[in-house]
Amino acid sequence: MKRALLSVSDKTGIVEFAKGLREAGYELVSTGGTKKTLAENGIEAIGIEEITKFPEIMDGRVKTLHPNVHGGLLAKRNDDAHLSQLAEHHIQPIDLVCVNLYPFQHTISKPEVTPDEAIENIDIGGPTMLRSAAKNHEFVTVIVDPSDYDIILAQLSENGEVSGQKKRQLAAKVFRHTAAYDAVISEYMTQLAEEENPESVTLTYNLKQSLRYGENPHQRASFYQKPLGSVFSVAFATQLHGKELSYNNINDADAALLIVRDFEQPAAVAVKHMNPCGVGVGETLAEAFRKAYAADSTSIFGGIIALNREVDLETSMLLKDIFLEIIIAPSYTKDALEVLTAKKNIRLLTVDFDGELKKENKTTSIQGGLLIQDLDTAGFDQATLSIPTKREPSEEEWAALKLGWKVVKHVKSNAIVVSGEQMTYGIGAGQMNRVGAANIALAQAGGKATGAALASDAFFPMDDTVEAAAKAGITAIIQPGGSVRDEDSIKKADEYGIAMVFTGVRHFKH
Repeated sequence: MKRALLSVSDKTGIVEFAKGLREAGYELVSTGGTKKTLAENGIEAIGIEEITKFPEIMDGRVKTLHPNVHGGLLAKRNDDAHLSQLAEHHIQPIDLVCVNLYPFQHTISKPEVTPDEAIENIDIGGPTMLRSAAKNHEFVTVIVDPSDYDIILAQLSENGEVSGQKKRQLAAKVFRHTAAYDAVISEYMTQLAEEENPESVTLTYNLKQSLRYGENPHQRASFYQKPLGSVFSVAFATQLHGKELSYNNINDADAALLIVRDFEQPAAVAVKHMNPCGVGVGETLAEAFRKAYAADSTSIFGGIIALNREVDLETSMLLKDIFLEIIIAPSYTKDALEVLTAKKNIRLLTVDFDGELKKENKTTSIQGGLLIQDLDTAGFDQATLSIPTKREPSEEEWAALKLGWKVVKHVKSNAIVVSGEQMTYGIGAGQMNRVGAANIALAQAGGKATGAALASDAFFPMDDTVEAAAKAGITAIIQPGGSVRDEDSIKKADEYGIAMVFTGVRHFKH
């Protein structure tokens, strides 16, 4: 009689699976809670202590770590020496292993979890059995996912055995599963130990969505979700309506969310190709959107809109007449949903704006490697503000400077933002020199640049940007400072009566 070992934390489907194995002629061996569940459902199973000839000890910490278990898992059935040793030590082979692990991830997701509780939920015996069985998958069927139960029972019913190809697929899934399990543990322990630059990093993500293609139709792509990642994210968003998200949609939506998160008053952010094309704030969401739209009514076409308040009927009526790829908001009123869902393809997403924005690293893949850094969350509270010019900003100019500084952080470098108190007027992104970015932003702003503020993500290497700003009518500038030629820019600002603010914080974004 073939033997199956069942030991699961997640009891989903285990009773039906066990019955199916019994019908297929398997003898069942089980542990603790799993054995109890089977017994309560009238399914007979041998206790693990009957196999090991040793009781479970240390509150179940030690129960399956025994030669009678792992010998039965690792013996090669086509090796006479292995079979002889099984017989010599009275070890019966184990032909199928069904194990899932202590819920470590669920445990550490609890707000009040203690390190002791988390560590107690690190499974040792389970991964060891899974790895043993997966290594010997030529002879042992190993199952870690309840969704595979029906497939296994179907093959047993039809063929009397599990195919070699399926065994290999299941073994590969096991190694992915145990690697992911250990990755979550290693991340938690690294944070607990307060290590900043560990000698190695193992990242794990769960498949959320297979995408039709990547940035371009000839590129394959998938969307993965970080376990216990920030719920304030596209990865944890709920899609209420519209077509499936694309690779570019997801990137743009992520950029839009991070920008709108920086605003406390009602705000609307329009993003195109991961750069903001218009940002507006107001007393109401509708007012904020009108300003974001007016900032660049051309580029917003086919863009992504992020809003930080519930979408009401007035705002939905403004949105419905524009071709937009995505609208992201905390929620929508019933009337607003009725208006917007009349558009077949527009994607409507909700995100938990009250959810914690966890401290997550920014990872960027390069050929053959990975770059890791902190997210750029620096705001005015991290800035060391100083005013090197003769004139200080007025109250109105301060408001415009602050809005521009919030936005420029999210624009690809070299970046320049021209803004008023409640909206952007012009954005120059991703240029090879700073005055080039300024010329684009100032040209877009046009006459609105008169009396407006200009924000730069990095210092001015020479005074040409100040010169261009002054000629366009800019009256206030905010920039990090720190150039060896700062004095040239300060003198040029004083020459034109411009108020300049140094922040001491650079916002490069590549």
